[in-house]
Amino acid sequence: MRGMQIGTYELNINNVVKMFSGYLQIQRINYQSNPSIQLRFPYDDNLKSKLKSESSIIGYSPRVYGDGLVSFKDNSLGATIFGIDPATEYKVTDLQKKLNAGKFFESDSTDEVVVGYKLLKNLNASIGDKVVLLAQGYDGSLGNILVRISGTVKTGSPEFDGMAIFIGLSTAQYLLGLEGNVHAVAISLQSLDQVNHLQKKLSKIIDTKYLAILPWDEVNVELKQHLQMDNISGIFFLAILIIIVAFGILNTVLMSVTERFREFGVSLSIGMPQLKLVYVVFIESIFITVIGVVFGNLIGAGINYYLVLNPIEIGGEFGDLYSEFGFLPVIISTLRLHIFVNSTLSIVGVTILSCLYPAYKVFKLEPLKGLRHT
Repeated sequence: MRGMQIGTYELNINNVVKMFSGYLQIQRINYQSNPSIQLRFPYDDNLKSKLKSESSIIGYSPRVYGDGLVSFKDNSLGATIFGIDPATEYKVTDLQKKLNAGKFFESDSTDEVVVGYKLLKNLNASIGDKVVLLAQGYDGSLGNILVRISGTVKTGSPEFDGMAIFIGLSTAQYLLGLEGNVHAVAISLQSLDQVNHLQKKLSKIIDTKYLAILPWDEVNVELKQHLQMDNISGIFFLAILIIIVAFGILNTVLMSVTERFREFGVSLSIGMPQLKLVYVVFIESIFITVIGVVFGNLIGAGINYYLVLNPIEIGGEFGDLYSEFGFLPVIISTLRLHIFVNSTLSIVGVTILSCLYPAYKVFKLEPLKGLRHT
């Protein structure tokens, strides 16, 4: 159960970071809490060389963000502008793979844009139509450009697909008056395990008094909070199961001890110390626990391995509900060692606790009462 829970978390985290945010982002200090167009920084050769020097980085891509108004005929809607460089973006995210219709623009200075499929629908526009994009620039002036819709994306988040406009980085910088400056640099890695290590390394070579190096969970705060809440509920449910297991172990050990009171009474009568009988109870319980843990871990590993190779795809209304909230409708497991270690320690711990009462009963057993016990 824990493997399925953590495995599904990791799958969705990887899906979100590869969709747009990246595993790490470099931003100006305080931009995440207060995303202002003023909090930009130069994307120069010095920064590029530092990122190129890190072998664990698969790719990095600059971003420009802004708010604006998109108009088509009599329809005008608020939109969020994302300026990206298609030449580097594919190394960081799977955004181009989320293309729903049409084609993605190939140049960062083109007048073509890609919009969320819901935004296109709300504008009553079609692929190939030209729209006016209006936005406030860095210097406070209003800028506007005429762009052509070349395609749509469907990311799985209805809110995002209803407001997103992706344009070329240079075009966005021109519109917002940010020539040579960006709001973020998204970074892609091989796996989530490398995030903390790379964050520490980049903090040593990049001026952290000026720039912030944020991991995925600080960029995607809502996702982090959702996973934390779900994780707490999962741990609570597992705690209930462990308590049930504890009572099962207590019942097994107590019955085993009670059925042998006459045997223990004879042993005590011929001079065996009571403490040694307590040791016998604990040693028997440890042997049973070891056998149970070994077989349990082997069976659990086998089931988890099967689910790693054969994820469960959720269909129907539940699948649509998962997709509606931006999660993949898939349940997958993982074979991370800490899951088995934590489960083993939990069972060993409850076994020791469950043995305390039966061991106390043996310790207090009197030879004569043990002989008379039936």
